[in-house]
Amino acid sequence: MTEIVEFAQNLARQAGKLLAEKLTRHNQVYYKGTIDLVTEADKMSEELILAEISLRYPDHGILSEESAAKNERAAMRWIIDPLDGTTNYAHGFPFFCVSIALEKEGTVVLGVIYDPTRGDLFFAERGKGASLNGKKLQVSSVSDLSRSLLATGFPYDIRVSKDNNINFFNAMAVKAQAIRRAGAAALDLAYLAAGRFDGFWELKLKPWDTAAGCLLVTEAGGVISDITNGKWNLYSPDLVASNGLIHDQMLKVLSS
Repeated sequence: MTEIVEFAQNLARQAGKLLAEKLTRHNQVYYKGTIDLVTEADKMSEELILAEISLRYPDHGILSEESAAKNERAAMRWIIDPLDGTTNYAHGFPFFCVSIALEKEGTVVLGVIYDPTRGDLFFAERGKGASLNGKKLQVSSVSDLSRSLLATGFPYDIRVSKDNNINFFNAMAVKAQAIRRAGAAALDLAYLAAGRFDGFWELKLKPWDTAAGCLLVTEAGGVISDITNGKWNLYSPDLVASNGLIHDQMLKVLSS
């Protein structure tokens, strides 16, 4: 895996460098919905990533946020978010990342999340742990929800759907020490793996939001499930992730 690990890390850095260079308030913005948008930089980052994968590993599958799936029956599949935190990026708010995961026969085996504004490269390989810029990661040791810093987000259909996380946010806000809603789920999960957050939950997520981040969390000693404490998979629409110590406490609030 050494070659493919190096390839994935370098690819995330290349895409991140492109995003950092393009970070201005003058990016062309296209709307996919009322508040769901995509920037010119999203498309450029994705084009770079897809071109490099197709050149190096033409037989691999690709699942990416802004393009049609490729080679869907391939044993190896890349799962990509070329710019997670697009709304932040479009406003010049520096909390965004590139997320790249590699799935082998249905199991995510490698995850890279790169934050170009801080030079943070989060990396995990299944069975080998997680790291930040080469330093081993471990989830936090906070065991009391009332002393926990949590992260969450709201779905793009918040204006039209009642299933919009506001009820859960209100319930959790009076139980946790604090909640942050920074706007990039992949980076939230990376921060959880690094012990910067103690827990995370969100609804209506997609595989490219969670593939790399969930591997980071579990390889750093954390726990993931769906919102009913069922087994989570890439196509589960909701996710609860934590350091493991506050997981049951979070689920209790989310089920009340």
